[in-house]
Amino acid sequence: MPDDLIRPLADVMAPIDRAHGLPNSHYTDPETISAENNAVLRNQWAALAVGADVPEAGDAKPIEFLGQPLLLLRDDTGTLRVFFNICRHRGMILVDQPRKIEGAIRCPYHSWCYSKAGKLVATPHVGGPGQNAHPGIDRTTLGLAEVRSHIWRDVVFINLSGAAASFEEVHEDLLQRWAEFDQPMFHGGPDSSFTLDLATNWKLAVENYCESYHLPWVHPALNTYSRLEDHYHIEAAGHFSGQGTYVYRQLKGEDGAVFPDFRNLGPHWDAGAEYISVFPNVLMGVHRDHAYAIVLEPVAHNRTREHVHIYYATPDTDAALRARNARQWKDVFEEDIFVVEGMQRGRAAEGFDGGRFSPAMDGPTHLFHAWVAEKIETAR
Repeated sequence: MPDDLIRPLADVMAPIDRAHGLPNSHYTDPETISAENNAVLRNQWAALAVGADVPEAGDAKPIEFLGQPLLLLRDDTGTLRVFFNICRHRGMILVDQPRKIEGAIRCPYHSWCYSKAGKLVATPHVGGPGQNAHPGIDRTTLGLAEVRSHIWRDVVFINLSGAAASFEEVHEDLLQRWAEFDQPMFHGGPDSSFTLDLATNWKLAVENYCESYHLPWVHPALNTYSRLEDHYHIEAAGHFSGQGTYVYRQLKGEDGAVFPDFRNLGPHWDAGAEYISVFPNVLMGVHRDHAYAIVLEPVAHNRTREHVHIYYATPDTDAALRARNARQWKDVFEEDIFVVEGMQRGRAAEGFDGGRFSPAMDGPTHLFHAWVAEKIETAR
């Protein structure tokens, strides 16, 4: 076991004026990261996908998460569930690509069949040729194994270990903070989602998103109107952190048209916006007229996919304006790529001790490091 993982992480959880960041091994060493993943991703409510990935009844999408083969599936009643993507007979993968399930889910190996709600409904020849039942096979106990899941703001969260407190309990403060936005929202469609592939550990994407300190140098165009000094910190130790701005400008079409607002928002949101990292691996933003979610997929210790999805207050919005909005956000997020990839390369430096934090500017990032360290310590 690597020394960095054996050594207590008290210096990471120390007050910000003397804390160090996570050691290099948490970004570079697969064994350390495997133990970290168990504590930080498997044992917590981690983001897997969004409901818009399977918008209609029968839609199925296979997803691998932490090496686990999972299946995102919307049943005939519209309920979205997450199952292990394996047949209960011999462990065969059931669905190997996104598709519509018209009838039952049929295993391609021995044709055991499951309903879209996960029940085992057919076992051909299980009792011998022409005998589709057997006393030793109780179908009621052999449905698909379901993964504990919760959907909030269309993000599908899962708790692989099943041991976390309820999502509502864990994120009570966040649910209250954004209670005004607890109303219908609509995915913008194909032109409102995109994926970025990053040569970095997923945690560095979180760390960068949390803070506004880098705006003048990494996002100079954005900083011309939503300046560093227009931002404030969002700090909820043990749950989430991020930044807000008092200066948000709505995107306008050539005719002055804007996206419709979410209903009944308070005056703060007339020109305000907030950007929060929901620990561990989802990044969210809310504005008066649109919102987004970024699900971070931890592909490898040095590879991450950012799945970006943009939502609106009404189902019908101007297509040209939606495309402009997606392009604008993609430009902003792409500006961060060289930073998170550069920090990943920097973690190869033996002399780096995890770095220090600006007590004035890095509070949200320090909270994320401390949260990771605390989860690891708890799981020891």
